Amino acid sequence: MKVFKEIQRFTQSWILLLIGGITVFVFYTLFKDYNRIKETATNEDLSGLIIPAVILILVFVLFLIIKLETRIDETGVYYQFFPFHFKLKKIGWDGLKAIEVRKYSPIMEYGGWGIRGLSRKSRRGMAFNVSGNMGIQLVLKDGGRLLLGTKMPDKARETINNYLYKLKE
Repeated sequence: MKVFKEIQRFTQSWILLLIGGITVFVFYTLFKDYNRIKETATNEDLSGLIIPAVILILVFVLFLIIKLETRIDETGVYYQFFPFHFKLKKIGWDGLKAIEVRKYSPIMEYGGWGIRGLSRKSRRGMAFNVSGNMGIQLVLKDGGRLLLGTKMPDKARETINNYLYKLKE
């Protein structure tokens, strides 16, 4: 039994530096504003400082905990984009019309990385990707399309080729 398993995270240093830099800048500005108005500050003034800080912290934490998990085995293809999916979602071999590993353009085809596309049934379908330009393209029997980004295209292709015969059943 051949199994492909991959877990990806947003670990690109430029993303973390960008979000971290914005967070530091906003906190510096908020701290400066707070020191200026602390004598006369009202609850409304303070909430105007605290809410942006909390939102930025949540965004930063979100980027640290997001992960894309992909698994391919004899029963089908599983994926989870945590924290948006709390458990692995399964697409059985009997629900697939086609599957392939392909190169794609994240910006041109999907507008970037993350959760892309409104629905599997839209023109390009949905994409779950974290980085890079290689993906596992699923074409569903119901006409939907789903692309799962991968940093291990050769291993994914090898596992998929092992189960292609299941598509004909």
